[in-house]
Amino acid sequence: MTSILLVAEFDEQGDVTQGALQAITAAKSLSDAQVTAVVAGDASGSASSLAVDGVVTVSAIAAADNGIFEQVTADLAALVVSSSPDVVIFSKSDFGSVVGARLAFRLDAALAADCIEISGSGGSVSVTRPVYGGSALAEFEIASSPAVLTLRAGAFEPTGDTGSPSVESHDGEATVEQRALVSDTVAEAHESVRLEDADFVVSGGRGLGGPEPFSVLTDLANVLGGAVGASRAACDAGWIDHSHQVGLTGKTVSPDVYIAVAISGASQHMAGCSSSRAIVAINKDGDSNIFKEARFGVVGDWEKVLPSFLATVRDLKA
Repeated sequence: MTSILLVAEFDEQGDVTQGALQAITAAKSLSDAQVTAVVAGDASGSASSLAVDGVVTVSAIAAADNGIFEQVTADLAALVVSSSPDVVIFSKSDFGSVVGARLAFRLDAALAADCIEISGSGGSVSVTRPVYGGSALAEFEIASSPAVLTLRAGAFEPTGDTGSPSVESHDGEATVEQRALVSDTVAEAHESVRLEDADFVVSGGRGLGGPEPFSVLTDLANVLGGAVGASRAACDAGWIDHSHQVGLTGKTVSPDVYIAVAISGASQHMAGCSSSRAIVAINKDGDSNIFKEARFGVVGDWEKVLPSFLATVRDLKA
């Protein structure tokens, strides 16, 4: 039996995130998985959101603290020591990336970040994750316990089967001395569909020539029920906010369809979208690297291709 501690997150509305539901699916892929979902705060109010097949127990630890996460890391570490799980799983969110790394360091445990596949039995875990800026995939086997993993958003289907977990709480560690203080936080403004959760992403690059074309990309994304992304070059030029940046220094997405418009396909950008189920490229340069990565490609000027494409999608949606 594989004992798994899964750290679940909730959004601003108090709903369990898609990343947490995807992580449960990933956890269930391990042989004889016994999953305990950990929440920060009152577990009784969260149990219904995590009442899905595969979750045996919902455990509560102290509430996550002010963006520094020193206290929650200490409480998680104490829970790991007392329960001795084989694997600890986080979503690859800001919280998961920070706390996962802190927890692994604190426990002197192996950490595998941005995993897109996991499997294992008999005490060892195998993970697949991007390497070399997303230009290749590598498989690693972790024989030590616990293994701390963060999972790429969209790499797994969210679970939907219902279950009946038990609920328990754990006393936190003694208050941790806080060495840093967050004086203020500003919520990131985002579209109705978060970039990381979107099934369709329409991204624009430097080849668009300015900020105005992003209105066309936004129209297409809205028709598809998706979100708008961008290359770093487009963001650095001030054409669109950096919250839309996809790539090695931006966000990582794994949509069903990633539409790259006027994007050359540099490895730094592909690191953020290479796990998309299908990439559609529109670029007037037929030698662009993006066509090596795309399943479908159109060599042509976006100004001629995109309006007719948008009109066709609208007709199909009508």
